[in-house]
Amino acid sequence: MPAPPAPAQPAVSAATTRVVPVSQLAAQPAGGAPLVVLALCAQWCGTCREFHSTLERLAEARRDIVFAWADVEDDAELVGDLDVENFPTLALFRAGLALHYGVSLPHETVVARLVETLAAAAPRAAAGLPAEIEELARRLSQPDGG
Repeated sequence: MPAPPAPAQPAVSAATTRVVPVSQLAAQPAGGAPLVVLALCAQWCGTCREFHSTLERLAEARRDIVFAWADVEDDAELVGDLDVENFPTLALFRAGLALHYGVSLPHETVVARLVETLAAAAPRAAAGLPAEIEELARRLSQPDGG
């Protein structure tokens, strides 16, 4: 007798997702200057697709933080000409300031530690970040994408 099929994993639907597309964030920035965690990824990247569920879990646990997703190719018009060399790359913003930009290990505990550290700290722009990231932070904090 064959083994019963494994239960299907529930698909993440637009109605249940807590990670918003960057286009939604650009059109309607989060009010109240919350921490924004933007994952810069690519659809063709298998690690990125797996990483999305990690972000969903973090977003569910930290509803006071805005988690957003940008495909560097599909959302190029919104995110600009960023030099993303490895995936996933994370950009963290608050109140129009770029707090962090860099490649992250796609491990939930690593990302959670980064998010918790920056969520607890007073917003202070990180030094030495690319001008494109600083501009993206400003654009995503203003109505209509700046």
